[in-house]
Amino acid sequence: MIRTAALLIALAGAATGRQAIGIYHGWGAFREANPARCFALAEPVRRGGGAFASIATWPARGIRSQLAIRLSRPERDGVAPTLSIDERRFTLVARGQGAWAPDRRTDTAIIMAMRSARSMSVSGVGITGRPFADTYALPGAASAIDAAALACLAH
Repeated sequence: MIRTAALLIALAGAATGRQAIGIYHGWGAFREANPARCFALAEPVRRGGGAFASIATWPARGIRSQLAIRLSRPERDGVAPTLSIDERRFTLVARGQGAWAPDRRTDTAIIMAMRSARSMSVSGVGITGRPFADTYALPGAASAIDAAALACLAH
């Protein structure tokens, strides 16, 4: 737990102007001052490749609870990664190592599914043709998402 918290703070604090709001199990909540942006962040259970999952709120852009995932490997062109949360499956959009929901409606459905699940997994096919999966523990995710959203509303 302490190692996870230290890693989250180091990951999020890499850029100047980022402030830790709190650590909730394996998820951290952070605020960035300029431009104002708040986000919940976690690393996969098996760390590697710089992978992370983030749920961000950007008040100036009117964006709330937007999913962004950095995959552990670059995704093969033409192959969409799949996000699995319990029995739900979501097809994501990807470019390189970045993946995200195709629209706001899907973002909302993903966040709702995350709130009641224990884990989520992003699977895909890397540029080498090898399949991969990045799995995230979800305890603490809902609290981190809410803390990040409230931090942006307060400022």
